[in-house]
Amino acid sequence: MSIVRHFISGSESAEAVRTGQVFDPATGAVAREVAFASTAEAETAIAAAKAALPAWRSSSLIKRADVFFRLRQILAERTSELAAIVTSEHGKVLSDAAGEVSRGIENVEFAAGLVHLLKGERAEQVSRGVDVHSVKQPVGVVAAITPFNFPVMVPLWMVASAIACGNTVVLKPSEKDPSAAIWLAKAFQEAGLPDGVLNVVQGDKVAVDALLDSKDVAAVSFVGSTPIARSIYERASANGKRVQALGGAKNHMVVMPDADIDGAVAAAISAAYGSAGERCMAVSVLVAVGDIADDLVAGIRDRIATLQIGPGTDAASEMGPLITREHRDKVASYVTGAAAEGATVVVDGTQKTFAGDGFFIGVSLVDHVKPGMKVYEDEIFGPVLSVVRVETYAEAVELINANAFGNGTAIFTRDGGTARQFEFDIEVGMVGVNVPIPVPVGAFSFGGWKSSLFGDSHIYGPESIHFYTRSKVVTTRWPDHTPSQVDLGFPSNH
Repeated sequence: MSIVRHFISGSESAEAVRTGQVFDPATGAVAREVAFASTAEAETAIAAAKAALPAWRSSSLIKRADVFFRLRQILAERTSELAAIVTSEHGKVLSDAAGEVSRGIENVEFAAGLVHLLKGERAEQVSRGVDVHSVKQPVGVVAAITPFNFPVMVPLWMVASAIACGNTVVLKPSEKDPSAAIWLAKAFQEAGLPDGVLNVVQGDKVAVDALLDSKDVAAVSFVGSTPIARSIYERASANGKRVQALGGAKNHMVVMPDADIDGAVAAAISAAYGSAGERCMAVSVLVAVGDIADDLVAGIRDRIATLQIGPGTDAASEMGPLITREHRDKVASYVTGAAAEGATVVVDGTQKTFAGDGFFIGVSLVDHVKPGMKVYEDEIFGPVLSVVRVETYAEAVELINANAFGNGTAIFTRDGGTARQFEFDIEVGMVGVNVPIPVPVGAFSFGGWKSSLFGDSHIYGPESIHFYTRSKVVTTRWPDHTPSQVDLGFPSNH
């Protein structure tokens, strides 16, 4: 059986003393194994990144930009190849996997503009004969720890900006779908990236801990669940590292009485059940304002009856399986427990049967959900949509702002004044107006508030340039013919 190995200093390697299983979620069969790095192997990857740093940091911005232009070409021409790898290990349908690659390309395109992005500022004659300018310099070796649900897009969220800024990287992808990371590392190499600038370490907590504790790692980027994000933030920051750790979500979609009901139904279905709900920006709570709840629930119930669930490689499939058997069973437990909490299970996806041993589950719709219920409070990360009924706009805002998470939200309305007020009132990092999944394009930054983010920097876009660089301010005065004088007072620019 093949083993997915590490990629260090430009080549694949691993002792493979410890390994984990990589499943095909559509069949439930073990497709391959993945090497789990020892602390020593992780340290070897860090050392490789450290050794490559001086030369890469000294490389011209034009040379760096050329790598990203070439990488974009590779990704665009071989999207179907990479999407097939994602589908084989994650399970998402091929069109969704290709869409993920497309969104990753946005970040490569942004990074290609690094000549503009890394410009500093200058002010002349701040005092007589004195000029001041600022520069952005790389932080050093960066650790990127990424989740299973987007094995291409999220690594590119981190790696593209980090490398563009002159850093070197050790990427630790999810052990559940590790092959895409190796493909990306080889694509970077083909695009002209020097060996050691991007290294991939496979594995589990052993590899993660080595990255968090290493004195040679200057910054850590992470995307995953809130408990792990909090833990990584605390440990890495305690070790003096710069950290951005993006956690979980409970995204609400508010539907006002004046909204296009049919359009809202279609948006809710797409946002709740796309990618089997395994995305941090999935809508998991539909907030029906006023007397429209019955129409929304009926519309969703009728339309999801025809959803095609099957292998991601089947062109007819609209939704694939979940990532593991254990996760599927956990998602199912929220649905089976909802009725006991007082909710109404309108559609029970756990009752849908599938041939074979794949990790499939049907989509579920749960009505009359209230705060305090587990189905409402927890991030389920599966195809389960809860409906909460409120009477007024103010109740909807209060509900969302009281939630522990603050990742994404959306409002559906025809009223511009209501939409504008929602933007102002809501305490959430990303807001959609008649857009159910408001993931920003690559030129803006992604990130939530409250328990959805640990650290003060959002990911990719302009904030990534700030995160992956340190500012240095230089004050200069060149000798003139005026005799020097000794002044023991505090420096003044007057």
